[in-house]
Amino acid sequence: MGVYAFTPQDVDPLMEGLAIMGTGGGGAPAWGHAIMAHEFAVGRQPCIIDLEEIDDEATVVCGGIMGSVKILEALGPERIMAHWEEECFELLEVTRVMEHILGRKVDHMVPFEVGGLNTPVVLSLGARMGIPILDGDGLGRSAPETQMTSFIGHGVSLTPMPLLDFQGNVVIVDQAEDPTYPDQVGRWVVTHGGGLGANNHYPMTGRKAKEAVIPNTVSGALKLGRQVLAARAEGRDPVQAVATALDGALLFNGEVVAMAESESMGFYFTLATLAGDGAFAGQEAELTIKNETMLLAVNGEVQAIFPDLVLILEPGTARGIMSVEVEVGTPLALVGLPCHPRLRRSALSETGARAFSPSRYGQPELEYQPIESLVEALR
Repeated sequence: MGVYAFTPQDVDPLMEGLAIMGTGGGGAPAWGHAIMAHEFAVGRQPCIIDLEEIDDEATVVCGGIMGSVKILEALGPERIMAHWEEECFELLEVTRVMEHILGRKVDHMVPFEVGGLNTPVVLSLGARMGIPILDGDGLGRSAPETQMTSFIGHGVSLTPMPLLDFQGNVVIVDQAEDPTYPDQVGRWVVTHGGGLGANNHYPMTGRKAKEAVIPNTVSGALKLGRQVLAARAEGRDPVQAVATALDGALLFNGEVVAMAESESMGFYFTLATLAGDGAFAGQEAELTIKNETMLLAVNGEVQAIFPDLVLILEPGTARGIMSVEVEVGTPLALVGLPCHPRLRRSALSETGARAFSPSRYGQPELEYQPIESLVEALR
């Protein structure tokens, strides 16, 4: 593929695919639409580059925005775009801080995750810097915490991690003994700095990126979005189109009948209970969400454990539903699939065992099992 330059015609399918792969998080695609429209309006060109095309000695970093969804929504896309254009694009400024720390220019950015907001904002950063971002990310899905990536299990250090908040304060986490510490610091910084900010992390060489990045996830989201839009236009079942395209399986179909917020070991998470319909009539599912889907049990039997994917889809359209939209009465189709082997290797590494621990979403007694061992249809 080499370098691919996005066009305005790519935006709708790209946002469809990113929202689906975000597993309930990664930011609302409406923001992605606004970001991409702004880039085209001001004449900048968002581009991606194939992972294998980059130089082995290239400097690659990861990063993204951090902050409160409520504050983002209160300000709205128009005010945020104006702030980023006329005042400060925090993600660009914090990347300049990283360049100062490293003593060299950044050649490529890689998105932290795939999602309707968090991928387009990195595309915007690349366009502003005049560099293509990598066609890949750290997960092949979205995740709630900074240490939950493929990178961390492939010998890539999360630190140094500079953070820049909405008020202009800069904090640098130079090193951390525990992989969860930088994320905790980042949330404190953003919370006390206007509720919004940006970070930069995981500096690596191009050679290491070729080992650690989950490849082809941005182009993959674009392709998936096109397939879903085609299925809708042709009257085919778009949920089945998603499952087929991703080699996944429909794990449950039903309606949310109860929602509960729980706390365990200092972490809050949401438990959605679903009553099945159609082929799942008379069955019950429990979906654990911490921004993104973490755990699915059907009739008391575990079906999927993070980092394997449970996609939250709207039945009939296969629109990727954001976890903040899930409430009592919401119909959901849940499609499961294995995470990328690179992410699974990371999760099973010594560092990954701490970084991805089920205790992060209130299940300290749980041990990861591959989805293929839990779901017969995926064997």
